[in-house]
Amino acid sequence: MKKLLLLLTAIALFSCKGEEKKESLYPTSGNEAAAEGDMANLTPSEKIGQEIFDGKGNCFSCHKPDQKIIGPSVIEIAKIYKEKNADMVKFLKEEADPIVDPKNYSVMKTNFYLTKNFSDEELKGLEDYFYSHLKK
Repeated sequence: MKKLLLLLTAIALFSCKGEEKKESLYPTSGNEAAAEGDMANLTPSEKIGQEIFDGKGNCFSCHKPDQKIIGPSVIEIAKIYKEKNADMVKFLKEEADPIVDPKNYSVMKTNFYLTKNFSDEELKGLEDYFYSHLKK
């Protein structure tokens, strides 16, 4: 009986220590704080855009700030739209032709079912968020 009690006590102690180790396997990297710091520098419209980009717009799956993944980078898109004085919102409403990487337009076209349902404020926020990358 004493051996059984000793065994159960040992198991309980080891299981508690396992939880402590599990927490230490996932240290915070500071990226959360950095992201919050970046958000603090954004205008209210740019914050809306970032929320759309990272959330329901699912833009982040194809676009990264400074590198081409599936679609062109956010910076490249912002530069081209700014240089050509084009309207990104009209493009997202599918009311304007593609001017950035037109050969991949068919890939982007599948996402218009999302963007067409965004409010004008959300689309403007998304555009402002893209342009905010030119300020960095």
